[in-house]
Amino acid sequence: MSILQQLEELKTQALCELAAVEDNKKLDLWRVQYMGKKSRLNEVLRGLSALSIEEKKTVGATANQLKLELESALKEKELSLGEKVISAKGEETIDITLPGRKPPVGRLHPISQVIDEMCRIFVSMGFQAVEGPEVEWDYYNFDMLNIPKEHPARDNMQTLWVDYENEKGERPMLLRTHTSPMQVRVMEKIKPPLRIVVPGKVYRYEAIDATHIPMFTQIEGLAVDKGITLADLKGTLYEFARRYFGSDRKARFRCDFFPFVEPGVEMSIECIVCKGAGCRLCSNSGWLEILGAGMVHPRVLEGVGIDSSVYSGFAFGMGIERIPMLRYGIDDIRLFYGGDLRFLRQF
Repeated sequence: MSILQQLEELKTQALCELAAVEDNKKLDLWRVQYMGKKSRLNEVLRGLSALSIEEKKTVGATANQLKLELESALKEKELSLGEKVISAKGEETIDITLPGRKPPVGRLHPISQVIDEMCRIFVSMGFQAVEGPEVEWDYYNFDMLNIPKEHPARDNMQTLWVDYENEKGERPMLLRTHTSPMQVRVMEKIKPPLRIVVPGKVYRYEAIDATHIPMFTQIEGLAVDKGITLADLKGTLYEFARRYFGSDRKARFRCDFFPFVEPGVEMSIECIVCKGAGCRLCSNSGWLEILGAGMVHPRVLEGVGIDSSVYSGFAFGMGIERIPMLRYGIDDIRLFYGGDLRFLRQF
């Protein structure tokens, strides 16, 4: 008989015997027989040494699954025995003196918690939180942000287009690749001075790995007023980093290019996992980029009717998932959306 057959036979026998258990004394005997150090399950697993590597993987996975099932069945039996009390007439009753079972209490998803905390930080600095549509027009997502159709920056966006054609045979509708379109939408309706942050989901056609997923969340910031400089941008982002990550975390700015800002910069935070030594989370660089930023391009301001000779502004955008990854040392972005309660209950 193969080990897999032995495990299946063991499972059937264990569950049948567990169903027949009527008191805690017999339940303890069952636990020792099937879950103890010298249990029958461990005796079966001792035969793994004679198997090949592939067989070990298969049998090991089956054994772990069996162990989890037996543990779950044991807990259910413990609860049922704990609630049963034999009355004077020999009938089973419920012990009303036992504490009641607490219903599971829901909580906010960790990403929602981070959005709330980040918005509170920026609101305390004079920003207003706004939201916008996730299905966006090409006009707002690219054209009005100084990214015309022939611009090479469009190749980096991995856009997901909506299957809709206008009268010209064009497909102008898409799932937004960033929350930046709300810059234009707000500036069309509100004239300076203005300060906003825009949290929300964004979509890009990307391969899934430890740091990339096709749907993630982003927060965009925009400030437009007279006399705004790059120093205001750096001061705002350093203050955010200090409040969120703590004063002991290192941050750095480096020059970068983004079509809708000039000049452009990127901001990185020291990797909490490796402390700058290099690991898979930070691609062995010691730093993890959290946002792109810069001074709003004059063409963007002029496009919405704001005189760029009078007003200036800064903008920034960051992926929200990377923020708790940096704070808590989480090395895989997929954990946020895997639905594993063991992970989600930690927040």
